[in-house]
Amino acid sequence: MHTKGASSDAIRVSTSSAPSTSSHGSAQDDYDSSGDVYVWGEVICDNTVRVGSDRVIRSTGKTDVLLPKPLESKLVLDVYHVDCGVKHAALVTKNGEVFTWGEESGGRLGRGSREDSLHPHLVESLAVCNVDIVACGEFHTCAVTTAGELYTWGDGTHNIGLLGNGTDVSHWIPKRISGALDGLQVAYVSCGTWHTALITSRGQLFTFGDGTFGVLGHGNRESILCPREVESLSGLKTIAVACGIWHTAAVVEVIVTQSSSSISSGKLFTWGDGDKHRLGHGDKEQRLKPTCVASLIDYDFYRIACGHSLTIGLTTSGQVLSMGNTVYGQLGNPRSDGKLPCLVEDIMSEHVVQVACGSYHVAVLTNKSEVFTWGKGANGRLGHGDIEDRKIPTLVEALRDRAVRHIACGSNFTAAICQHKWVSGAEQSQCASCRQPFGFTRKRHNCHNCGLVHCNACTSRKALRAALAPNPAKPYRVCDSCFMKLNSAAYSSTINQNKRKEAVPRHSGESNPDTKLAKAIVPSNLDMIRSLDSKAAKQGKKTDALSFLRTPQMTSLLQLRDIALSGGIDLNKSVPRAVRTSAVRSLNSSRAVSPFSRKPSPPRSTTPVPTTHGLSIAKTAADSLTKTNEMLNQEVERLRAQVDNLRHRCELQELELQKSAKKVQEAMTLVSEESAKSKAAKEVIKSLTAQLKDMAERLPPDQGAYDGSEAKQAHVPNGIEMYASMYTSMNGIHQPRNEPVLLMLKI
Repeated sequence: MHTKGASSDAIRVSTSSAPSTSSHGSAQDDYDSSGDVYVWGEVICDNTVRVGSDRVIRSTGKTDVLLPKPLESKLVLDVYHVDCGVKHAALVTKNGEVFTWGEESGGRLGRGSREDSLHPHLVESLAVCNVDIVACGEFHTCAVTTAGELYTWGDGTHNIGLLGNGTDVSHWIPKRISGALDGLQVAYVSCGTWHTALITSRGQLFTFGDGTFGVLGHGNRESILCPREVESLSGLKTIAVACGIWHTAAVVEVIVTQSSSSISSGKLFTWGDGDKHRLGHGDKEQRLKPTCVASLIDYDFYRIACGHSLTIGLTTSGQVLSMGNTVYGQLGNPRSDGKLPCLVEDIMSEHVVQVACGSYHVAVLTNKSEVFTWGKGANGRLGHGDIEDRKIPTLVEALRDRAVRHIACGSNFTAAICQHKWVSGAEQSQCASCRQPFGFTRKRHNCHNCGLVHCNACTSRKALRAALAPNPAKPYRVCDSCFMKLNSAAYSSTINQNKRKEAVPRHSGESNPDTKLAKAIVPSNLDMIRSLDSKAAKQGKKTDALSFLRTPQMTSLLQLRDIALSGGIDLNKSVPRAVRTSAVRSLNSSRAVSPFSRKPSPPRSTTPVPTTHGLSIAKTAADSLTKTNEMLNQEVERLRAQVDNLRHRCELQELELQKSAKKVQEAMTLVSEESAKSKAAKEVIKSLTAQLKDMAERLPPDQGAYDGSEAKQAHVPNGIEMYASMYTSMNGIHQPRNEPVLLMLKI
């Protein structure tokens, strides 16, 4: 992709097309034409501040975009798929390359850098793969290649198994997931905040990550480090899946018998946390295994999307059903209490072909290429020019005439892909470059790269590989700025190719061009790894973090070396084109060839085929591999020592906890005994007080006077002696001699 080598500061609107976050598929079959990406809601922006005359403080922030605006990019992109997360997003070009942008955290952008990205940047480590789709969670990102391989990257320290590679180590560049997926082709993947679900080409459903609330569907709440098939759905074909934060939903193909015939129908299954009635079962109980939503048994589903506490289903007839929390009106039906699934009635006159969910808002795309949104309106995520909530579907007027192809929802922002619209003379009366008005002598001309209208003087030159050119191999009229950009990109690409060729040692007797092409593969991959390491070193990363960055590429290089040394594969043989497999009943379409392909002519293949006779790796590459292997071994030993130390400390802490628990138990027992004794003593005192009062009332009123020194001793049968002064008579009035009565208790 020649335009990727350009280091221009000019910003242009990217030409893209993309499907939804949670419901894959297409609304149109026209994939050959370009498209424009529009975004709205809370998006990342540049907060760079100049301090003084020579100091600039660079930083990024967030801003609210209330109406759809074109996505700005420094590169000419032709996008096939896009997905949005919480604070970042990723897209795939028609040439199979992945670009990411947004806030960096734990490596979720996959570029080996700690810097935030305002504009889409290429994920270099996936440049040799043909990626089909991407999915974004809050802390991690996933990609599926046309060969059915799954790659994950991001912050693995937040939860066990988030990346599905058996560890909780973060990966700053993509790493392929194997193990249980060996021999299987992944067709679709969906990312939640703490877990991930994927569908194979045969309709098998696998999940991994945090198992809290039974969100993985394995019948328990255990976390899974690697992908594991959901056994309760084994033998059934899963055609769609979506992950919320603590719940999961899937559409499963079930054979239904009607009269004398049997037909397949997509039924909705949900499991995980049932709070806010998000599972649609009429209660708030957890479901540890996939459970069919009984109230929706009569509907035939084929798309599904999940929000924070929300589930949206789309039927084959274009109806939308919602279930879950009603706090912001995200159910789209003001009369529903959310306890049972409800129809979104205000959109029943439209045929919906795609649904997508953010945390608390919903977007749908109709067969008329119109977008409707409803739910929470904060940050302008609904695209209506304000921040008001909408309880019923409302048309996004700004996209009415934009021929929208796809929609995607992030947590608090939204993206739409529209067919590229040429600027006509009626809409623009002056040149986009020189700002001179058009007239009889100043004619209008469209630039075949940026699509804007320019005059003849500003579009006097032609260039190859223009973004909007019907044939990239032929020169087409472009404006002066695009001409310089395309030439600069082509020049940079040529220099890079020459450097790679010079890095390959020449051997006498080599005249086969296939041999030269294959030999250039290993140094290019090695240069890519070195460049990633140098970028990471500039960012201040430690050696232990970079060791994990090298792991996936070192593995691929070792595999490449083994293939190369074995020989026996001819590059002249035709490579079959990868066939797209979809886990859903989606429209069949093929990718158009990108006008900016990485290689001049060969078609896309499932995997690169680096083969020729007598291929050998350069000595410097082998030495580098050996040193890297030694560094990795040392790092592994160091980590093992840390693990042993932590395990020993954990055991000591467990012993201390056991001792403390024993002491607490003994103290509780002693407190219980003392409490019982105190209670018994209080009962005895109460009883004796009652006896004393009774004895005082029984004394005769005219009993003679007693000497103050005389006292009557009362013996109580329970062994407690009581002494009380007797009453004396003075002038016919009886008064107690001693106050208060003295009680002596022997316990």
